[in-house]
Amino acid sequence: MGIRYYAYAFDGKLTEQVLADPLGFLSDDPLADAWGFEHGATISTPTFEQAVPERDMLYLDKAWRHLQFFTSPVEPGLPPRPAFRMFEGEVAMHDMGWDPWVRTLTPPDVFTVARDLEDVTDDELELRLRESSFFSRDPEGEVGYAVNYLRQAQAFVTNLAAEGRGMVYMIG
Repeated sequence: MGIRYYAYAFDGKLTEQVLADPLGFLSDDPLADAWGFEHGATISTPTFEQAVPERDMLYLDKAWRHLQFFTSPVEPGLPPRPAFRMFEGEVAMHDMGWDPWVRTLTPPDVFTVARDLEDVTDDELELRLRESSFFSRDPEGEVGYAVNYLRQAQAFVTNLAAEGRGMVYMIG
């Protein structure tokens, strides 16, 4: 199935509680939320329509890797874009699979990310992805895939910032 990205919004007044227990604000079955099937089902037919309102959940599938690369430092020693905080992270691999990466972005963090992403263009993303040999199998398809999820990420954090909300994300 692969490693995917899921983010859940929270109201700003809950920030201290979320910082103390970020896992408590994540779904027990985020793929079910994203793909629209019953939680915990071993056999189910997905609707491929997100079960959680888009206002409250962002699903980036495997495009998080593209967006992570896009926002990472252009050269070693340079700082990443501020939006990197939204995509940063790696699962911890072990012999039984992996442990997910989880991070909380407070409302001020979300505001900073939203400001950084608000003016990103498709061309900017395409240029950076084409510079990488990591995404070279199908450049056209990969760029289109990444642009679609970038637009969703932009809308999500813009709305959260406008409402004074934060988010918890998981890569896993």
